[in-house]
Order: sequence, then C-alpha cells, then structure tokens
Amino acid sequence: MENILVLGANTRPIACSLKNIGYNVYSSDYFGCTDLKKCVTNFKSVLSQKPYSSCGNFFKKFNSETIVNNASEMMDDVDYIIYNSGISPSKLPKRKLIGNSDISNIENKYELYKRLEKGLGDVFKLPETYLVNNIDDALEIADANKSKKFLLKPLEGSGGVGIKNIDGIDPDTDIRGTVLQEIVDGLDVSASVLSSGDETITIHTSEQLIGNKWLGQRENYGYCGNIVPYIQQISPRNQLHNLNIGEIAANIIYDLKLIGSNGVDMIIKDGEVYVIEVNPRLQGTFEAAEAALDINLGQAHIMACHGELMEIPKPKKFAVKMIIFAKKRSIVGNLDMRYVNDIPAQNVIIEEGEPIATVLTSNKLFKETLDSAKKSVNNVYRNLTPTNP
Repeated sequence: MENILVLGANTRPIACSLKNIGYNVYSSDYFGCTDLKKCVTNFKSVLSQKPYSSCGNFFKKFNSETIVNNASEMMDDVDYIIYNSGISPSKLPKRKLIGNSDISNIENKYELYKRLEKGLGDVFKLPETYLVNNIDDALEIADANKSKKFLLKPLEGSGGVGIKNIDGIDPDTDIRGTVLQEIVDGLDVSASVLSSGDETITIHTSEQLIGNKWLGQRENYGYCGNIVPYIQQISPRNQLHNLNIGEIAANIIYDLKLIGSNGVDMIIKDGEVYVIEVNPRLQGTFEAAEAALDINLGQAHIMACHGELMEIPKPKKFAVKMIIFAKKRSIVGNLDMRYVNDIPAQNVIIEEGEPIATVLTSNKLFKETLDSAKKSVNNVYRNLTPTNP
C-alpha cells in the first residue's frame, strides 16, 4: 500500500477520498478537524483544539510555511505529495509531487490577468485590472473611470479574503503589491477542469456562494460554498453561455499548461462571461463534485497528472456545500451529526467570523438538497453557545 501526503489549510476532503481508494494518508494542515483523524495514518495540525480555549483568528495564525515545515519529517515516509488551498508547491519535492509544480504566474493575480489578456482574451471578457502600489494611484485610476466600481484584492491569496471595495477606504491604507480590479456585478460561477496536459475536460460547473451573511461570512467577497451543478438561468442568452463556460474553462487550463484538477472562477453578467481567477489545484468544490458525479475525484486527479483522463459521467444528483462561520464568539457543542463535516472538537471556542464547520448535502431533487443543507446549518447554529471574551 502506497503512502501519500496531503498538505493544505483543510485536508479532510482529499485525505478521506484518498483513503477510500486504498492509500495510507499522511496530512499536514491548519485546522485538525476531528473527522480528519479517521482518514489519516499520521498528521500534524497547526491548530491545537482544547476545550474552552479559543481557536483564534485563522488569517492571523495561518502560515503556509508552518504547514510545510510540519510535514518535513513525513516527506521521507511517503511516495507522493498532493497540495490544496493555502500551499504553494515551490517548496515541495517535485519528484513526489502530484499536481502542478510551477504556478507562480497564476498565483500572482496580475501576472495571470496579463497572461489571459494576451492569450484567450478575445474569447471571454476580463475585468479591468491594474497593479497599484499606493492608495493615491488607485484612487486616481478609479476617479478616471467614474462609470465603473473598483475593489482592491491581495496580489496572492484565495477564498476572497482581504478584498475591499475602494469606496470609503482609509487614505492611509498601505496597499503595496495590490491589485485594483473592476467590480463585475453578476452571478458567481466556477468550472472544474481535469487536464492530462494533452487534453482537458470540464467535469462540472457550479454556482458559488460568496459573502453570504446568513452563513456568518463577514468578508463581502468571502467564499462560502457551492451548488453543483450550476443551474441554467431562464434566459436563452444565459443558457447559451452556461454551455460555453465549460469550454472556456477547459481552453484556459489547456492554454496555461496545467495538469490534474484545476478550477476557473467566472462571473456571468448580461449574458457575457468574465474570467476572474484560476485555481491551479484541487478546489473547494472537491467533495460536492464527488457527491454530484459519484466519482472519486482524488483518483481522477492522480490519473490526470499521470496522463490519463477518467471517464466522467454527467451529474447524477445536486450537491450543496455550505461553510458555516460563527456569528458570535461561541462555545461549540456536539456537531457530530449528519451532513456536517470539518467538525471542531467539542467545547472549543470559535471567534466571531471564524469558520466552524462545513455542511454537504446531495439529492436528485434540487429543492430537497438545498432545504436539507439549510436545515443542517441551523442545527449547527443551535449547537453553539455564545460566550464573552
């Protein structure tokens, strides 16, 4: 039996997927959720979840180098390495890596924009994007384009964290190495693409849940989950582009010479497709895709990286993933319940705005899938006890 190491902010979905196809799984992650432990042979987590102790703030404590360093002793014991969100492959041994080994020009959002603009920019639209180093330059550009709205986003990063509208921003804000980007108001969608290098196929599209306050997300552009597959809007024009977004995504991944499972984030506005970002790694839709397609996406990723594309069926069900965030500083009760994943230890304290758990539901009927997800979210909130600092 072969050993495989998974690194990322949250490794639970891919770790359990790989265990299901017979790997001994090692993990180095941030959260150390209780339901990860049943899927791994050995693991290290940054977060130490202790009863009545605070889990703190993820974006203050998270450091990808710490996760890589924690995995250093395990790297000699494994045959392969897979990474997901939060980890750059630059410091991982390439000989063991399953996935893209050089993604520097994609992680850098401005470099990606320039690459897409030169390559396939005539096939889809791109929001106006500028690299800015001070607030005066950003405000000058925004003022010269009064018909458009702009946001500021970190040059690198994921999950929509740290993105702020430029309107009303503090003029003393340090924005060195920041991207100023046009705001496109539309429907947030994504496409998941498998690539062998020689061939690419889009295996599903999804609607993204972004900035949902009822899920406790405080970030206006923060990622909260997905609905797989993306449901066509009742408009012939939008239906046409729903058919095209998979083709657009596949062409982008092929043009960027990526392998394995990759994602493309897009916005549909007035029947036009705007490409926003490319995720050159396993995506947040991972387990929703497995549920909707009834496949093992870990196996599909490995096969693609080795030059073979798995035959992917059409979606058999709907799947809804919702990430739940704390609306108040709370003590966690027993969250070991149906449809709830990424479960924190009982009686730990989750700070306001921090992620608590993930709900995943699937069903052949869309309404039942969505209703059961919402019911499970409410069950999680009912098992939290607000507490003072």
